[in-house]
Amino acid sequence: MDAVLAPDKPVTAPVTPLERARSGRMPLAELLGHANAMQAAGQPGAAAGLYEIWIAHTESALRHVACFNWGTMLSGAGQNEAAEAAYRQTLDLAPGFAPALLNLGHLLERRGDAEGALALWLQVYDAQPLPAEDLRLHALNNSARLLEMKHRYPEAEALMRRSLEIKAAQFDVIQHYVHIRQKQCAWPHDLPVGEVTPNQFLMGTSLLAMMGLSDDPALQLLAAQRFVAERVPKAPAVPLHQQIAGAPREGRIRVAYLSGDLHMHAVGLLTPELFELHDRSRFEVWGFCWTPDSMQPQRQRILKALDHHVRLAGVDDATAARLIAEAGIDVLVDLQGLTSGARPAILGYRAAPVQVSYLGLPGTSALPGVDWMLADRVVMPPELLRYCTEKPIYLPHCYQVSDRQREVAPLPDRARYGLPEDAFVYCSFNNNHKFTAEMFEAWMRILAQVPNSVLWLLADNDTAHQNMLRAAGAHGVARERLILAPRVAPAEYLARFTLADLMLDTFPFNAGTTASDALWMGLPIVTRAGRTYISRMAASLLTAIGLPDLVTDNVADYEKLAVAIGRQPLRATSYKRYLAEQGRRSPLFDVPQIVRDIETEFERLALKARAS
Repeated sequence: MDAVLAPDKPVTAPVTPLERARSGRMPLAELLGHANAMQAAGQPGAAAGLYEIWIAHTESALRHVACFNWGTMLSGAGQNEAAEAAYRQTLDLAPGFAPALLNLGHLLERRGDAEGALALWLQVYDAQPLPAEDLRLHALNNSARLLEMKHRYPEAEALMRRSLEIKAAQFDVIQHYVHIRQKQCAWPHDLPVGEVTPNQFLMGTSLLAMMGLSDDPALQLLAAQRFVAERVPKAPAVPLHQQIAGAPREGRIRVAYLSGDLHMHAVGLLTPELFELHDRSRFEVWGFCWTPDSMQPQRQRILKALDHHVRLAGVDDATAARLIAEAGIDVLVDLQGLTSGARPAILGYRAAPVQVSYLGLPGTSALPGVDWMLADRVVMPPELLRYCTEKPIYLPHCYQVSDRQREVAPLPDRARYGLPEDAFVYCSFNNNHKFTAEMFEAWMRILAQVPNSVLWLLADNDTAHQNMLRAAGAHGVARERLILAPRVAPAEYLARFTLADLMLDTFPFNAGTTASDALWMGLPIVTRAGRTYISRMAASLLTAIGLPDLVTDNVADYEKLAVAIGRQPLRATSYKRYLAEQGRRSPLFDVPQIVRDIETEFERLALKARAS
């Protein structure tokens, strides 16, 4: 029997995910599975295309979920306009869909539309019915953050309170709540809210805020350690400078300064001569920074003073550390610590064999990558060392370098600022967050005891102004005895110091750059020295300039001294005469010597590291 050949069966080609999506019969779960697999395989464009086709061809009550995921994927790829369109399509399909409102708000914020972002987030935290708790908190906390950035402090504080009333255990929110009350001179800083406990207030207070609230060195160390434990990645077991294979370090010592504040900032105002006066026969000066680029004269002067400048904006921390190590840096000087905008993780890699903290954070950072801190024996006495993770590099006279080339405007008269010609003028041009209820009460008692005296203050915001006037009234001090100084250009700011008779320092957060400016312009300062580095800064400056008798160590003596000088104006005149004749020739302003002292210590540490 002859064999019969059966006809070939037709071969059906497998259906691709795109074809399934185009058919309109792909379930949402299948779409999500395919899209996630494409993303995991490094094909975000294909995943986005799949979402787009599915949405265009599928009728489903869950289309808004696909639109939202599509928007999230586009946003992650930096396609902001397309992402915005996807989020808006989501909201057309499901008005009030909280995740889309939140993400669209972030897109609007990034393009500069703060009001648009705030309006979207308002729809989340004020929605009826209320969305899930985590979504409400997200909307409240980001709205508060953005309002704080816009200096709309009362509105920001109100939203922080709402957030903490929903959930007390939010240390980030507590941190901002405490500090925003400091900025507004809203005392007490820890006004009870919701179920937040006293311990949560303490543990949630940032290091910067703690520096302005307490001179207990153990509390400052605690705040620093908590931040490092929560926010700073663990350092590698082997320091990066040892991992990077290269020729042994030799020749000139390479010292690098690390900061995002090398412009019109307190650090950027103090340091230009430090960079300029380094001995180029022995030192090569590098700057690694993420300061915003500008043609600002202060910024350009700093850049000109550096032998090498490496931009770290947009560079991740690991790469930044590698750049430092590959440059063969001997001494890395961190000028920012844990202050706003700092990048402490870079230091954790130990890109240089010697890493030093200076100026930006006047206290311990608890960073494991920082072994040393520039100091003097006034600002960092031996009893403070047990509370500092860094070892001191003691300079002989004063820890603070400054700038002798400060531009000063023509000297004004008192009428220009509304100051009485015949009054004794106390002043404090420190930032308002340094003002405490205790010190403000001391200032009011001083005014009460010195007839015909006024207090000239910087007011950063209207709320701080009103709160200070209210506190003055509560102490029986007439409102007109508090005169507010507007913010002005640096040259004019320096010139107006000459109009005051005596500067009253803040405590426990002393004046630093402001104290240097006052003394440079010949204005004496009464300070109170405490138990922390930051509460001893002005004492260090006054000692170096030859006026240690203006340093007190308790509030009663501080008041007594300020009152005595106010009642004897000729005493203030005598201090001014001394500063005019001797101040700028004192060790405080012998900047070349201070730089040589710093170089001596850096050279010692660098050569020791090279030999090890």
